[in-house]
Amino acid sequence: MSAFASMLGTRSGAVFVKATPAESPTAWVYRHEARVTAVAPQAPPLLWQAEGGGWLLYGYGALAGRHPSFAPDSPDLRPIVHALTVVSGHPWPIEISKKPLSDRLARFVPPGGEGALDGSTLAHTDAGEFNLLVTASGVRLIDWALSCPAPEWTDAALLVPRLIAAGHTSDQADFVARHVPAYRDADPERLAVFARTIHAFWASRTAEDPLPQRVRLTEAAERWTRTARLYG
Repeated sequence: MSAFASMLGTRSGAVFVKATPAESPTAWVYRHEARVTAVAPQAPPLLWQAEGGGWLLYGYGALAGRHPSFAPDSPDLRPIVHALTVVSGHPWPIEISKKPLSDRLARFVPPGGEGALDGSTLAHTDAGEFNLLVTASGVRLIDWALSCPAPEWTDAALLVPRLIAAGHTSDQADFVARHVPAYRDADPERLAVFARTIHAFWASRTAEDPLPQRVRLTEAAERWTRTARLYG
């Protein structure tokens, strides 16, 4: 979705470049992504950044890999869980100002659920198949544009509806996510609020623009909210 994206071959190796006009209303997203990527675990290395000719440019170390499969029998699930476990233990860098997830999703939180999404851990919040790469050194997370402070179990919880959409039952998806300690140890009531919040969010996005992927995620999130164990 960048105004400019290219892979460069250089003497020191391949570099993936993203760029945007410096005066673009979304230029702050590129700046934010670069700052977070520079400190985030499992992220590609930020090699350089430059501004000139009215453009912002960011060079990231290119990662050789493929997008994972979320299918029930996928061998990619174990390395995905490992990557999310590493991310879940990383605090939000306090020098980077960003609205927390609780503010982002405030209007979708069900009555009585206030505070359930409070947290100060670094969360990617968009770790779908196309923002994960299976590499020789494990699963890496790319495109940190939507990262923000959130509960430590956020990315594992967001994996659940994506697994359901890929063919898992709700219990199977929950079982996979529970291999991330932060999710396994999470308060079930907070997870229940989160599940209903995410369903309301995706339902709103689907109503605005019913893309097939959004429809699948909305249906998957609804199935997740009906998982009895979430409600104790």
